Amino acid sequence: MNELNIRQDTKTNNLIRDFVILLDFIVLNVLFCLWFYIDGEWRQLSHSHDVFGPLFVANLGMVVAQYFYSTVIHKHRSTTDQVLRQVTYLALLQGVATCVLAAIMSPATGKPAPALSFTAISTMVLYIGLLVSRFAERWAVKHFRRIGRNTRKVVFVGADESMLPIYDFLVGDPASGYRVEGYFADNTLQDAPDGLRHLGTLAEFDYKMATVQGEGSVDELYCCIPASDMERIRRIMFYCDNHVVHFYFIPAISRTFGHLLKPENIGGTTVFTNWGEPLMIPANKFIKRSFDIALSSVILLCLLPFLPLIALIIKIQSPGPVFFKQARTGLNGREFFCYKFRSMHVNSDADRVQATEHDPRKFAFGNFMRKTNIDELPQFFNVLRGDMSIVGPRPHMLYHTEMYRKLIDKYMVRHFVRPGITGWSQVTGFRGETKELWQMEGRVRRDIWYIENWSVWLDIRIIFKTAWQVFVRDKNAY
Repeated sequence: MNELNIRQDTKTNNLIRDFVILLDFIVLNVLFCLWFYIDGEWRQLSHSHDVFGPLFVANLGMVVAQYFYSTVIHKHRSTTDQVLRQVTYLALLQGVATCVLAAIMSPATGKPAPALSFTAISTMVLYIGLLVSRFAERWAVKHFRRIGRNTRKVVFVGADESMLPIYDFLVGDPASGYRVEGYFADNTLQDAPDGLRHLGTLAEFDYKMATVQGEGSVDELYCCIPASDMERIRRIMFYCDNHVVHFYFIPAISRTFGHLLKPENIGGTTVFTNWGEPLMIPANKFIKRSFDIALSSVILLCLLPFLPLIALIIKIQSPGPVFFKQARTGLNGREFFCYKFRSMHVNSDADRVQATEHDPRKFAFGNFMRKTNIDELPQFFNVLRGDMSIVGPRPHMLYHTEMYRKLIDKYMVRHFVRPGITGWSQVTGFRGETKELWQMEGRVRRDIWYIENWSVWLDIRIIFKTAWQVFVRDKNAY
C-alpha cells in the first residue's frame, strides 16, 4: 500500500512539473506574440512571416534554460527562495541562450541578430511573466495539497528538541504537502507545537512495527533517539526498508549540550557546530564581498557631486569636522573606525551615550540626515575598505560592547560576520536607541538569526526594506 502511495506521489509530482514547464513555454510565446502585436516595426515583420524565425530561436533558448533550471515547485521540500532562484536563473539563461543561438543562426538565415537592448528588455519582461505565473502555480499546488492531494505523511520517533526545526520546516509551508501525524516517545516534548501530537511510547511503536506487515501508514520517518539505543534504531531502519518508508536520522544532541548544534561538512565528514554560518563557505564569502564592492563603489561615485553641498550645510549649522569618526567593534571582535556625516554638535559624550529622540546635541540638518539615513552614507567607504558589509549586524560603540557582553548571553556571536550599514534587526523594529535590556536582547537574537540564515536573497530583501524606510519614516529613526 505504501509503495503504491509513493509511486502515485512521484507520478503526481512529475505531472505538476511537466504542466509547469508547459506553462513556461505558453508564457514565453504569449509574451512574444504580444510584443509583436504592440510594437509596430515587429508587427510588420509578422505580416511578412519573418516572426517564426525569432519565435523558434526564443523557444529553443527556453529548451536550453529548462534543461538546467527547470521548476522546483513540484518538490515537497522546495522553498520560496529556491523558487525565486530557479526563476531568475531560468529567465537569465533563456535570454543568454536566445542571444547566442540567434548570433549563430543569423549567417545561415541572412537575418541580423537581435540587439542587446532588445534581448535585455525581452528577458526582463519574460522574468516578470514567469514570476507571476510561478506564484500562481505555487498557489494552485498549495491549494491542491491543502485539500489532501499529493501529500506525504510523516511520523517522528523520539522527543529531542533537535527535531523541532525539521517539524517547523515540514509544516511551515502548506505548498510542501507534508502531514505530520505526531511523535512516539517515552517522554513528552516540552514546549511542543500544538500540531505535534504525542502518539504513544516507544514500546507502543515497537508493537506497531511488529504487527504491521503488509501496509505502511507513513511515507517518511524521522528518528531522533540517542545513538546509544542502537538496537532500536536498527529495528526502525529495518522496518522502514521493508515497508518502503524513507528513513531519516536526526542526532539527539540538544539534551547533551543544551543547544541545537548545526551540521557542517568537513572533508566529507559531517561534524556539528554550535552556530551555523553560511558565510564561512568561501563561495558565499566571495559573492557577498563582490556585491559589497560593486554596490558601494557605485554609491560612493554617486555621492561625490553632493559631498560639497552636504559639507557646506554641516559647517554652516555646526562648527567642527564634516565627518564623525568613532571606534566600533567589528569582525571577530576587532576594532575599526566607523565613518558618518556628523549629525551632532561636537560633544564629550559621543562615545558613550546613544542618540535620543529629542537629543539637544543634534542640529537641524543633522536631525534630517539621521531620519533619512543620509548620515550613514560615508560607511560605504568602510564597506569598500573591508571593515563593514552593506548588510550585517550594526556595529556598536566599544563601551556598549563591553557592557552588553556581560549582560546578554551570546552577545559576541554577532561579531562572527562583518558589521553592516543596515541589518535584519534594523528592518524588523529594533533600530535606534535601546532604552531597556530586552530591546538589545531582541536585536541580538535577530542578528544571530541573520548570521545563521544568510542568503543573497535575504540581503536584497533587507536592502529594499531599508530603502523603503527612506520614504516611509521609521519611528525609531532619530
